[in-house]
Amino acid sequence: MIRLSFELDRMLISEEALQSRVKELASQISADFTNKKLVAVAILKGAVVFLVDLMRCLDPSVELHIDFMAVSSYGASTQSSGILKITKDLDVDVKGENVLLVEDIVDTGLTLSYLVRLLQEREPSSLKVCVLLDKPDRREAEVQVDYCGFSIPNEFVVGYGLDCAGMWRNLSSIYVVKERGELA
Repeated sequence: MIRLSFELDRMLISEEALQSRVKELASQISADFTNKKLVAVAILKGAVVFLVDLMRCLDPSVELHIDFMAVSSYGASTQSSGILKITKDLDVDVKGENVLLVEDIVDTGLTLSYLVRLLQEREPSSLKVCVLLDKPDRREAEVQVDYCGFSIPNEFVVGYGLDCAGMWRNLSSIYVVKERGELA
């Protein structure tokens, strides 16, 4: 019997590159929402690190409020199950609000397109999407990303909030993970 385990393969995006790009995204968002209220909705758990760094770089003229949703489609695998499970919904009503959906990664686009539809049904004044990482080669559903950190190849990545079976969220850079088979 072969048992699969995972290991870090190589660094894909350095901490310095991440911080530089987050500042650029915050500048773009600040310009779009100067002197406006903005509700940033981060998708737990992966987008938390990104949201924290992003919000610390926003201009003080943006009246920022935050909330969270938790969604799961991976479990302990590197492949999405295709089954979406909302495990935590918003605590605030976003009707009439400017909403910024903050996500760590857009892969197939199925989760993000579902979340966008769900939030649009709640009638926000505006809805923008900000993702740290985009894997366009994996896209199955069309999604509009308004603010994108990096476009990456179709590889499973961890670090800066992203995990593999709960591991490696704490890494300050983005790394590619590879599967390793072991005889059990």
